[in-house]
Amino acid sequence: MFTGIVQAQGQVESLEPTGSYLRMRVGTGEMSLADGAMGESIAVNGCCLTVADFDGRSFAVDVSGETIARTAGFAPGEPVNLERALRASDRLGGHLVSGHVDGVGRVLAFARAGEGWDLAVGCEAAILRYVARKGSITINGVSLTVNWVDPDRFGVHIIPHTATVTNLGSLATGSPVNLEVDLIARYCERLLGVSEYRQVTVQNNRKNNMLLND
Repeated sequence: MFTGIVQAQGQVESLEPTGSYLRMRVGTGEMSLADGAMGESIAVNGCCLTVADFDGRSFAVDVSGETIARTAGFAPGEPVNLERALRASDRLGGHLVSGHVDGVGRVLAFARAGEGWDLAVGCEAAILRYVARKGSITINGVSLTVNWVDPDRFGVHIIPHTATVTNLGSLATGSPVNLEVDLIARYCERLLGVSEYRQVTVQNNRKNNMLLND
């Protein structure tokens, strides 16, 4: 688990095929791995990845096809936001983040607003259904508060500190961003039984019952 409070900006150094995976090496920037361990989890641009190798200045992870399909920002040279896994004694400064990216959104607008920036992101309806005004959203691993929601987009505000210590400050119109919705919304949907899967299942059961009764 993570909190969405980025600890450092790193950089993708390489991305090379290794069997059925891609081996990605990431420079840690100002984040120390002096007490690091093989197999620990690090969120890279919001995506939870397992450390397969590390030294004093970088670490390597194996990236699956599913991860590549659902994420963006892992090209060599790209700056990436880094956060080590939450410890039981840590402060929960952002919100509960699993590091399981739901999909990629696109920056529709990134405009100066006073000393900060207003950011508008477009995404597919399957993600947007979980986004609520004044709720939480993770963008490239950064915990943010949703200011508004429209049918095909949502907006957040980026304060100067966040723009400085994360890669959100370098966004531009059209930039892809990794999105993870608040996991509480997912559990609420499951408990209420209103998921798309349940709706399709109910519809199919009704059709089957009609056929059996004919």
